Amino acid sequence: MRRSGFLGTTGLALLLTACHPVGPDFTRPDAQVASSWFASRPRTAPPAKSGPVEQPIDPNWWTLFNDPELTSLEARVAGGNLDLKQSQFRLAESRAELGVAQAAQLPIANGNASYTRQKASDTGPFDLAASPLGANGASRNTAGGLGSVRLNSFDVYQVGFDASWEVDLWGRVRRSVESANALLEASAEARRGVLLSTLAEVARDYIELRGVQTQLRIARDNVRTARQNVALTQQRAAGGVTTDLDVANASAQLATTEAQIPRLEQQEAARINAISLLLGEPPNALRDELQAGKPVPPVPPAIPVGIPSELARRRPDIRQAEAQLHAATADIGVAIADFYPSVKLSGSLGLQSVQFYRMFDLNSRDFAAGPGISIPLFEGGKLKAALHFREAKQQEAAIAYQKTVLTAWHEVDNAMTAYATEQARREQLRRAEAQNRRALGLAQSRYQQGVADFLAVLDAQRNLLTIQQQLAESTTAISANLVALYKALGGGWETNYPEAENTAAR
Repeated sequence: MRRSGFLGTTGLALLLTACHPVGPDFTRPDAQVASSWFASRPRTAPPAKSGPVEQPIDPNWWTLFNDPELTSLEARVAGGNLDLKQSQFRLAESRAELGVAQAAQLPIANGNASYTRQKASDTGPFDLAASPLGANGASRNTAGGLGSVRLNSFDVYQVGFDASWEVDLWGRVRRSVESANALLEASAEARRGVLLSTLAEVARDYIELRGVQTQLRIARDNVRTARQNVALTQQRAAGGVTTDLDVANASAQLATTEAQIPRLEQQEAARINAISLLLGEPPNALRDELQAGKPVPPVPPAIPVGIPSELARRRPDIRQAEAQLHAATADIGVAIADFYPSVKLSGSLGLQSVQFYRMFDLNSRDFAAGPGISIPLFEGGKLKAALHFREAKQQEAAIAYQKTVLTAWHEVDNAMTAYATEQARREQLRRAEAQNRRALGLAQSRYQQGVADFLAVLDAQRNLLTIQQQLAESTTAISANLVALYKALGGGWETNYPEAENTAAR
């Protein structure tokens, strides 16, 4: 009867374990994105030559620049970046925490074995017993009264195992597993977010490097022009056609232009080192590979941006915020379950004997089994406070999710606006550059003919250099804005992760 009663209790506990866990169930929030990317556009900007189209995004979006060197650098990011390696271990930590939470669903079993040499006190409670420890365990001096017991020492041999299992009646353990699994998803999305940021940073630094190298080329071309002007003024001064004032002005312009080169060379070295750091390389490791000047990677005519409804599924920070909201919702169920009684099934089976040769006799066995229940009666308000804390954390996570979605939409809209308006600015700078180049040619011609002074040549040269630098910066900004746009869009890879990182994870 006792055995059947215990089995019945166990069966009932297993049945109750299948009940729905307490606490709110998580439902995916509505991202509430706009229906179109093109709801608002600058009114004054003319149509851009390169614009977004609602087409699927290539996961390897940087290939749109058609730059083999950039493609090669991006392919090395996943295997070399140290931030990514850190995020990989944070993901491993979350996976281990999930394993700890899942282990609570299973019984706990422990094996044990012990040997003990014991002896009770001669003047302790056994002194009052009629025959303490049996006939062989002690001797008594009947005339001695209290304190006359002589207890013998003895051996105790024991071997066995014990097991226990908490019956998850209210779903506390299941909610804990649900929370840990959601945090694992959040960690995986955080790793994708680091990858997205690193890929974008490599592309941006590479584009800025090419922009600096373009400005270096412009500065060196202007140095050659300035040297020609110095030679021209020296020749005319030697012939008595002009004065040394023109020579001094030309020499000053040459020195001013040459002074820009060291600053640009410093910026070039800093960009190369920035890319090296992103790839986990020491300083100057990529100098031989990147120092040869190349133009800024051009943007394509059409920019695939997907559709707005895909933004929440593509941006890792939105998916991370959603997973964190899921975990916070599950934690409420854990806090609610703490208000209910907890039931634990426990049992032990072993062998015990004071004589080793009888250790494995059938009569040496001992066992214990049965359910136990713990009911919270008074916790000083701790359980209520814990529940209020979890509810507040869930509301905070919900607001964080809404803010993340709204921020993402703003970033996309700002990036599209910047991409379009910078193209309009570059077109105006191109017209200005052409006119300034023409003005410089006319000023030089008039100076050589003696119908204009050298100050007109200097002004035209300074204006041309300024416009050329602004045009180079604008061209760089357009390509960099395209990188910012793809970063805002989430990069394009929704579920994939580079094979190099998957291999490292193992």
